[in-house]
Amino acid sequence: MEKMPAWADAVLVPLISLLLAAILSALVIIGIGEDPIAAVKLMVQGSLGSTYGWGYTLYYATNFMFTGLAVSVAFHARMFNIGGEGQAMLGGLGVAIVCLYMPWPHWSLALIFATISSAAFGAAWAFLPAYLQAKRGSHIVITTIMFNFIAAALLNYLLVNVMRPAGAMDPATAKFPEATHLPTLHDMLAPFGIAFSKAAPANVSLIVAIIACVAVYFLIWRTKLGYEIRAFGHSESGAKYAGISPVKITVIAMLISGGLAGMMATNNVMGESERLIMNATEGAGFIGIAVALMGRSHPLGVFLAAILFGFLYQGGAELALWTSIPRELIVVIQALVILFTGALDNMVRMPLEKLFLMFRKGDA
Repeated sequence: MEKMPAWADAVLVPLISLLLAAILSALVIIGIGEDPIAAVKLMVQGSLGSTYGWGYTLYYATNFMFTGLAVSVAFHARMFNIGGEGQAMLGGLGVAIVCLYMPWPHWSLALIFATISSAAFGAAWAFLPAYLQAKRGSHIVITTIMFNFIAAALLNYLLVNVMRPAGAMDPATAKFPEATHLPTLHDMLAPFGIAFSKAAPANVSLIVAIIACVAVYFLIWRTKLGYEIRAFGHSESGAKYAGISPVKITVIAMLISGGLAGMMATNNVMGESERLIMNATEGAGFIGIAVALMGRSHPLGVFLAAILFGFLYQGGAELALWTSIPRELIVVIQALVILFTGALDNMVRMPLEKLFLMFRKGDA
C-alpha cells in the first residue's frame, strides 16, 4: 500500500517545499532591510502585470522547459545530466550553422531544420559522457560538468577565430538573415486582435517547447523505449534480467536528454538574439535541474515549474532595477527551492506520509 496518494506526492510535496523556500527568502529580505510583501508585489507586477512582463516570463520559461525536460529524461534513467549548459551551447552552434550558411525562403522551414540541427548538436555533445558512463563506468555528473567547460572553450574559439565577421569586436556571429527571424508572440497574436508587447522576446519557440513536453510524456509513459528507460532507472539488475541493455538505455536516454537541451537554442539564439553569442545560455542548463526536481520529472510538472522559474527570473530583474535588493537574491531563492525539493525532500515527505497513514488508520 502506498504511504501517500500520487496526487499528494506530485502536488503537496513541491508546494510545501516552495512555501518553506519562500518563508526563508522572506526572512533574508527582512534581514537586508526590505519589505518582503512589497518585494513580492513588485515581482508579480513586473513579471505578470503586463504583456511586456509576461513576454519575458514566458521567454525564460521556454528555456527552462527545454532544459528541465532534458534533466527529467536523464533522471528517469537514473542519471544526473549536469551538462545541459554545454549541450545548449552546442545546440546554438547547430542553429547558427543552419541559419547562416543555408538559404531559407521562410522562417518556418528554417525553424524545422534549426530544431533538428540544435537537437543533433546537443545530442552529439551528450554522447561521449553517456558512452563513458555505459562502457567505462565514468560518473555522468563529473563528465558532463567537464564537458560544459569544454563546450564554452570550443564556442569561444569558434566565435573569436572562425565565425566572427571581419571588423567586429565582440565574440559573436553575424546577424542571421531576416528570413530566419522567428515571429514573436506579438506577431502571432496580432491577427486575432490580441495586443501584446512588441518588445517582449517570447516567440514561437514556446510552442515548440510545449510540443516537446507532450512528446516527452508520450515517450516516457506510452512507448516501449520509455518503459525500458523507467525500468532501468528503477532497477538496473531487474532491467538486465528482463533483457534490457544498460549500455543501450544509458546512451539513448542521454542522447534524448542532450537533444532536448540543445533545442533550447531555437529560443535564445534564433528567437531572441538572432545571432550566436557567448554566454547565451545564461545558466538555463543548471536551472533545468531545479525545474526537473520541482516538476517531479513529469512534463506537466516541468511546464509549471518552468513558468515559476520564469517568474522568478523576470521578477528578480524588476527587484534589482527598482529596489536595493540584489538580483543575486533570486539565485538564493532558486538554491532554496533546490534544497527543499531535492536534498531535504524527505523533511517534507516523511511528515506528510505519517499524516496520511494516520488518516487511513482513523478511517479503518
